[in-house]
Amino acid sequence: MTLVTTTAALANACQRYSHAAYVTIDTEFIRETTYWPILCLAQISGPDDAIAVDALAPGIDLTPLLDLLANPKVLKVFHAGRQDVEIFLHLAGKVPTPLFDTQVAAMVCGFGESVGYETLVQQLAGAHLDKHSRFTDWRRRPLTDRQVAYALDDVVYLRTVYEKLAKRLHDSGRSSWVAEEMAALAAPSTYITRPEDAWERLKVRSNEPRFLVLVQELAAWREHEAMARDLARSRVIRDETLVAVAAHPPTDRAGLAHIRGISKGLAENSGGAALLEAVARALAVPDADLPKRPKAKRPPAGIGPMVALLKVLLKMKCEENDVAQPLIASGEDLDRIASGETDVLALVGWRREVFGESALRLLSGELALAAQKGKGVVLIPVPTRETAV
Repeated sequence: MTLVTTTAALANACQRYSHAAYVTIDTEFIRETTYWPILCLAQISGPDDAIAVDALAPGIDLTPLLDLLANPKVLKVFHAGRQDVEIFLHLAGKVPTPLFDTQVAAMVCGFGESVGYETLVQQLAGAHLDKHSRFTDWRRRPLTDRQVAYALDDVVYLRTVYEKLAKRLHDSGRSSWVAEEMAALAAPSTYITRPEDAWERLKVRSNEPRFLVLVQELAAWREHEAMARDLARSRVIRDETLVAVAAHPPTDRAGLAHIRGISKGLAENSGGAALLEAVARALAVPDADLPKRPKAKRPPAGIGPMVALLKVLLKMKCEENDVAQPLIASGEDLDRIASGETDVLALVGWRREVFGESALRLLSGELALAAQKGKGVVLIPVPTRETAV
């Protein structure tokens, strides 16, 4: 059990790991009051040993770790690593590459939807994890031996999980499937929220154009504020308060102060002034330029039964290929395919091979679903006029 608290010790370890084919990575962080996650501990395991890096140790420089994560010769293995990758993207300005996510690989290998790390450790490594330190305060120092041991378990057993999943993928010819998914995880755009798009995370019921432009401007203002001050969005202004401001837009500080949820401090400080400027920009947008949410399209007649057929086909194909259904297609994907749309992820790459091609042939009448005794549901070709003759 090794806790690294100095730059020199970190550099020595990362030098060793730079010669490994892969390393396993995990983090412990806090994100309760800040916009950016606070990295408290980073765990790295190579072929023979593992370290826990105290990211809060006085004077420690994480550059050796960030250089290792950028090393193109070393595969970085995570489990459900989106938040971990986001942390390193913020620290280094780039995504660790190349990378591999065992949760995605496990879904391809038939372990079900969003399979947990503990389940994989039990099934693939034959071990049981001590999770008593799961909700510990990782900012508090000194760290206990139990905390460090818990943290290291998450990368030590990940070696076995990765190696067994990688073998399954190789033996089944599905390594390229996971490679497609990793390309999306390696894209910085996956982790970056543009302030102008921040309004899309809000739940609003009204489609009134002026209200929508107010929500857009206010959400962008809040995102900029949260980033600049490194505060959780709710610490700047809560969602329901933001929507209330959009519904009853104030034009001065007095009007702002009367809105429930707006503190006196916000109404009177520079943040309040910036909020009022956002309101003013939204109110100044000409009527002709107001944003409109597209009206919900009524599904084509008869689409319901077609979607039902696609659901049966999806379930059948996923069981046949031992792949988690959500990884192939969502309910919305099936609706879009049944409506005749072609720009759907389920119709591209390995998903098309597993499901998409059969789905299109089913919808075109070339294939049909049938029940066969002893085989369950099967796909059968539909005779054409030429073949019938």
